[in-house]
Amino acid sequence: MVRNIKNTMLRGLGLMCLFMIVNKTCAREFAVGGATGWTVPSGSQVYSQWAEQSRFQIGDSLLFVYQPNQDSVLQVTRDAYDSCNTDAPTAKFADGKTSFALTHSGPYYFISGNKDNCKKNEKLVVIVMADRNGNNNTTSSPPLPSPAPAPSSLPPSPELAPSGESPPSPPPMTGSFETPAPTPTPTQETPNSAASPSSSFLASLLGAAFASTLLLH
Repeated sequence: MVRNIKNTMLRGLGLMCLFMIVNKTCAREFAVGGATGWTVPSGSQVYSQWAEQSRFQIGDSLLFVYQPNQDSVLQVTRDAYDSCNTDAPTAKFADGKTSFALTHSGPYYFISGNKDNCKKNEKLVVIVMADRNGNNNTTSSPPLPSPAPAPSSLPPSPELAPSGESPPSPPPMTGSFETPAPTPTPTQETPNSAASPSSSFLASLLGAAFASTLLLH
């Protein structure tokens, strides 16, 4: 068991060393200015043309060769590059054989530590494009705006009347309406309004007796 663990660790260490060797082999070192080195150029476009002939990637390096007592290398900003300002460089090298590693993508600005030499075009711009795997490290584009939400299908709610105002009265109802007829009240009959059957019989009996009396006389 222990032997297997040791073998696994040795294999991992070997792969790591191999990766470092391959990465080191792929990285390139560019001698600035070629055989002439870092010096006052013979023309204004010498270093620009030299930089355009090469493709620089992360992990590569620049080699500046110059006389240490007469010249130096300054890494500066864009403004200092344009104006040959040697007062506040980002980095300064004066060892005569400077190897500068390119650690990120983007532009690098270099000028001579001698201001007069810088004004005579001893300056260099190098643009690093990508890393060794071809992945560009430049800032990615911003995400697309999200689409606007779809409008709701619900009908709009009715607007409330402003405070202090009474709501509108309902419209008047049209058409004819029949009023109900009044219910007749029952009338009470008096005792003289209708004769009873017994009184009628007596009256007829008296009439017959009176008629018979008249005939006898």
